[in-house]
Order: sequence, then structure tokens, then C-alpha cells
Amino acid sequence: MPKRVVLAYSGGLDTSIIIPWLKENYGGCEVIAMIGDLGQQEDLEAARKKALATGASAAYIEDLREEFITGYIWPTLRAGAVYEHKYLLGTSFARPLLAKRQVEIARKVGADALAHGCTGKGNDQVRFELAAKALAPDLKIIAPWREWNIVSREQAIDYARAHNVPVEQTTKNIYSRDRNIWHLSHEGGVLEDPANAPEESMWQWIVSPAKAPDRSTTVEIGFESGIPVSVNGKELAPLALIEQLNEIAAANGVGRMELVENRLVGIKSRGAYETPGGTLLVTAHRELESLSLDRETAHYQQILSLRYAEMVYYGMWFTPLRESLDAFFAKSQQRVTGSVALTLFKGNVSVASRRSPFSLYRTNLASFTMTGYNPKDAEGFINLFALPITVPLEAEVSQAAEVK
Repeated sequence: MPKRVVLAYSGGLDTSIIIPWLKENYGGCEVIAMIGDLGQQEDLEAARKKALATGASAAYIEDLREEFITGYIWPTLRAGAVYEHKYLLGTSFARPLLAKRQVEIARKVGADALAHGCTGKGNDQVRFELAAKALAPDLKIIAPWREWNIVSREQAIDYARAHNVPVEQTTKNIYSRDRNIWHLSHEGGVLEDPANAPEESMWQWIVSPAKAPDRSTTVEIGFESGIPVSVNGKELAPLALIEQLNEIAAANGVGRMELVENRLVGIKSRGAYETPGGTLLVTAHRELESLSLDRETAHYQQILSLRYAEMVYYGMWFTPLRESLDAFFAKSQQRVTGSVALTLFKGNVSVASRRSPFSLYRTNLASFTMTGYNPKDAEGFINLFALPITVPLEAEVSQAAEVK
């Protein structure tokens, strides 16, 4: 029976009721709340006071925004990692950082257990616990959703009311949400039926494309070795850069997305995501790569990008393979330097320009004017390239002649 537990605490429905539940079911153990500031635009001081009021002996607010961007978002962006063509991994790469800081606090206060509010059906339980096992395999992990008799969010609301725990969720506002500086996710409610369109009232960050300005907006993003460094020619610190792109994209209706995804645990689930600045960054980065990466590196990188996205989604952040892939992308991205201008209009994004000092694009080779290129060389190339096609055909003709 653990004596001191560090709980990854958000102040939402799940973690709010976990504090009294832990004290009831684990012999009155001491509960310490860890609140990670990932840029979620919430009143974290209110969450801290709420944790203390509902039974926590201490509550820490940890400003993780800079580390989140430079240590988790930028490497994933540099790797071009997108899960199942759409999901920009906003929740996925946040969990390992929260778990890391949770372990650090556990060591600091002498805790013997960790706890989280992830459900037994989701991916987040895997992400938190794989990180904990990689960093502190000696600490016990408590996952209340795998132990208690609560089986729905409606029952969780009832439990909160019975224990005088204030929560924002109601049976009418039942969405489960996760927000940080990169994205805002929505699950539950009408989204649980893939036949239902998302409710307009569900979206909280990005303006409806129909209500976006009637004039287009152009924004230029600069990169150095695959890492964003500037907006409209002005160098910005990572936090300020994402905040500015979030504001621009959200105002123009850019970054809404919904999908049916394959969870790691084998379940298909429906989610909706708002990723304004991230959508611009992923688009601009991909376009700059098209200019500065050679064909073989670009094509091989697509294979590794898919694997990187899977590892992030699966919670395999603190693993030798992901770290090794980071080394590959650090090398392959050395030439991904330059800028891309994007035009935003009512939810749509188009490319206005691409520039790079390492551009591999050559006008004299790409143009229809036959300069800098000997077209006669193509004949021999085509003949050699066609050998795997022509040789079998020649063999068939030869064999048919012998039969006759």
C-alpha cells in the first residue's frame, strides 16, 4: 500500500475525483498533485487550489512550455511525423513530458507511487506508463480507471457531486478535452457516432471558416535545419513563434480536423482536433523539404517519418530507436533551411513561395528549354531502366520460337 502518491493532475473531471478516491481506497495515502503548464490557457492557480481543497497535501505548477516545444514538438515536426495522414500528435508527445516531470517530483518528495487519470480504453495510459517504466521502474503505478467501479463520464460526474468536487462537465457538456500550446482535442458526445458531424458549438479555438475574413492573409515562416525560427522575417523565441502562428491561423479558420483513428489498444475512435499554428508549421516544413532534400533522402525519410509518428503515438518516446531516429533527422534536415510563404483563406492553406539557400531546384534543368541538359542521354537511360521489362519479354519470344 503506497504511502505517498504523485498524481498527474489537470483539474478536469477524471483527475479531480481521483484525489478523494485515492485517499479512500489506498489507506488515506498522501496525494501530491503535479500540474504541468503546457500552454493550455487555463487558470492553473485555480486548479492548484482545487487540488488542495479536495485533499491533496501539496500541488505543484510546473512551467513546461519551453521544454515542450524545443524537446518534443520541434523534434516531431523535424521528423515530419503525422499519424494516419491527419493527426499532428498534440496529445501524444505531451504525455511523456508530463510523466517525466511527474517522476522528477516523485523523486524530490520521496513518493513511492505515481497515478494518472487515463481510461483503460485509451492511448494515454500506455504513454504515461511506458515513460514511467523507462524512467522509474521501481515506482508503483495506480490507474484508477482500471480499478474503480465507475464506467462512464456520467457516473464520474455523480461521484464528483457526491464528494463535493466541483467540475465543469455536465451530462449536456460531456466532451473530453485536452489542450496545450499545440492543439485542442475533443472526444465523446456526438463524436462517438462517426455518422454525426461535429457540432459547431464544440469548436472552441479556431473560428468557423465561414466566418473567417473575406480577405486572404499571407504568412512567411523561416526555418533553420528543419526548426522554425521566424515569422514574416522576424526571429522569434519558440513560445512566441507558436503563439503568433496560432493567432493568425485560428483567425483565418485554419486547423480544424476530425478523423477516425486506430488506437494502440486496437480500438477505432473518433476525435476532433484544433491545431492552428501546427497546421501551418507542418505544411511549411513539408514544402521546404520539397525544395531542399534530394530524392533518395526525401523518399527514405517518408518511411522513417511514418515509424516516428507511430512511436510517438504509441508512447515510445524514451526508447533507443526514437532517439536514434532523431540522430538521422538531425543529419537529413541540415539543408532544410529557408522560408515558405503560405496564403490563408477561410480555412484553406496554399503555398505562395518557397526559398532556400540550399535549393536543389534548377531552372535551366526544370524548364522546357533544352539547356544544361543533353536529351540524347535520356535514350540510353530509358533503355537501361527498361531492361527488367524488356528482358522477360524477349525471353518469352525466344521460348515461343523454340517451341515452333
